[in-house]
Parts: sequence; structure tokens; C-alpha cells
Amino acid sequence: MPNPSKIPATSHQKIVNVAVAVIHYQAQYLLGFRDAAQHQGNRHEFVGGKIDANETAKQALIREVAEETGIDIHDNTVVKLGRLHHDYGDKQVSLQVYNIELTALQYEQHRHLRYGLEGQALKWVNKSALLAGEYHLPAANKTILEWLRLPTQIAITYPLAHFSDRPNPAAEWLTYHEEKVAPHAWLYIRVKESGVDNCAKQLMTLRPDIQVILPFDHHMQSVQADYQIVAHQVVVHQLSQAALMTWFNNGEHISVGEQTLFNDRPLIVSCHDAASIYAANKLSSARLQQQLPPVIGIFLSPLLATQTHPDTAPLGWSDWSTLAQLADMPVIGLGGLSPAMIERVAQYGGISVAGIRQFI
Repeated sequence: MPNPSKIPATSHQKIVNVAVAVIHYQAQYLLGFRDAAQHQGNRHEFVGGKIDANETAKQALIREVAEETGIDIHDNTVVKLGRLHHDYGDKQVSLQVYNIELTALQYEQHRHLRYGLEGQALKWVNKSALLAGEYHLPAANKTILEWLRLPTQIAITYPLAHFSDRPNPAAEWLTYHEEKVAPHAWLYIRVKESGVDNCAKQLMTLRPDIQVILPFDHHMQSVQADYQIVAHQVVVHQLSQAALMTWFNNGEHISVGEQTLFNDRPLIVSCHDAASIYAANKLSSARLQQQLPPVIGIFLSPLLATQTHPDTAPLGWSDWSTLAQLADMPVIGLGGLSPAMIERVAQYGGISVAGIRQFI
């Protein structure tokens, strides 16, 4: 299987391989500023630089951050966010993007940085302002900002069958989730079962604070119009592995826009193996080329054994981590996890955790 991150140039231009460090402490993010004479000048940027021929992306990351800012991230947890290829017309770049959270001590030591070791301006900015577009970044960074919208945890609704022993399962489902879902949570509402569609709309009306992920398949297309009142709460659509592979198997003949029809929202794709991750990378690339909202993550599962799918063999930490490294977008751990396991998931290559029982 070819490496999905190696996208051939469409011209004789050499592709510049760059390691990008998204450095932050809690909600404070470090940006540099490109001089007007530089390519994509007069723009803010994340710290980073070219990957030398004799080094890995992580080695380049550690070197570039030290050279530009004096911050030593050698002992920090470095988590891959994703890989991006961007053609500026006059230059092509391949970005390998990593998330690095500083310790409180590191931030205290460097929070007054105003200039880097190479004389470039530096600035700590609030995440909300960064995501709101208040800082002009190079075009290739637009997708990185979408990736950064992902929270560190995502709750998933219980199946309706969980309340099957109650007199009115749908009403119990609604009441339970209305009361138990955390404030301002990202919530993946599964609507496969009959009766959940209406419950989902009611839940979103009762809880206007939550950000919702909805599966988007042919069934959802028929009811999408009914969600107009609460459409602003639907921040992402989820694509199943089956739907992903259907697109992938027909992708050479039908454009991503014509076939998928879910073009108004970013996507999170469900993956369980290397083949589906490869397909997700292809989908991500196709959407970027067509300037559609990006794939902002994959649910990679099951990491551990789950009560929901007791007969499905879990991947385990080692195999899960190996698969996570193949993805060109952030990886969300799913299956037998709790919110408290986010640090371990990060050590194995994940940026977020998701689940049902431990999350609601």
C-alpha cells in the first residue's frame, strides 16, 4: 500500500517537507510572524521548519523549536495532529503537524517571549481568538485550525435499547441525556434506531449548549430538513466505515462532492483497520482539493474491549498506536476508555477520547 502522505507534485516543483509545532499551554498558543520578504509573508504561523534529509519529522520538530524559540520539547508528549499537502502555485509544501502542550514550568519560563532566537516576532494568543480567525495564517494552516476545534473528549449517546425495559424507552432516553450530558459537551448522537430521530431534535432543543455530531447517510439526508431549527448545533457529520469504503471503491468514477452529498460540515470518519485509514486519507485529500470542509478526525476503534460490542476483538494499545500513525488527520480513541485516559491515549498517538458509559 502506498504511503498516503506522499502525494506527487503536479509540476517539476520540489515539495518542501515541513515539521509544524502547535505549541500551547492550556488555551494559550504560540505563534510566530513571517517577515514580509518571506514566502507567505506578513502572516502569523505556527513554529516549525524544513525537515532535513537525515532526520525524522519529530527530530526536525525538536530542533526547529529549540532553534527558533529556545524551548526544549525533547521530554514533552508530541502527538501527531496530521499531514497536509498544499500547493501555493509557486511552491508546494508537505506539512507534518504535531501538538505539543507545555508544562506549567515551561510556560512560566517562556510566556514573556516576544522575539525568537532568529529575531522573528512571537506572540501568545488565546485559542478562541485563534479559531475565530483573528490571526492571518498561511492558507495551508486553515485545516489545522479546524483540527484544533476537536475537544479532548466526545460523549456518545446510549442506544435506545439501553432503556428497553422502561415503559417509554424514547422518553427515558431523552430525559437521561438531557440531564446527564455535561454542559457544552460535544455529543455524537447515533440515530440508527427507529424513534431516535425525533428524540435527537428534542434533545438539541432542550440543550442548546451542546455541540452535536450526527451520522450522515442516505437515511439522514431524508430527515436533514427537519433539523433546520437546531442545524447550528450540528458541527460535524460522522461517516461510517461502510459508507467510507463505498465512496473509496467508487471514488475514481464519481467525485467526492457528487457521491457523498455531505459537504456543508466537516467530517469525522469511523475506521477500524489500515485499509479504512488509507481510504480516509484519500477522502481527506479529495475534500481539500475541492475546497470542501475537511475531515477533522477519525474514530479509531475498538481500542479496548467494550460492553456495546463484546464479541469484537479490541486492537490493544500497540496495534492501535501503529494504526494511528497512518492517519493524515487527528485520531480519536474509542472503545473501553474513560476521560481520565486522555494522557495515555496521547502517549500512543491520539488527540481525543470518546465513549458512552464513562462520558455521560
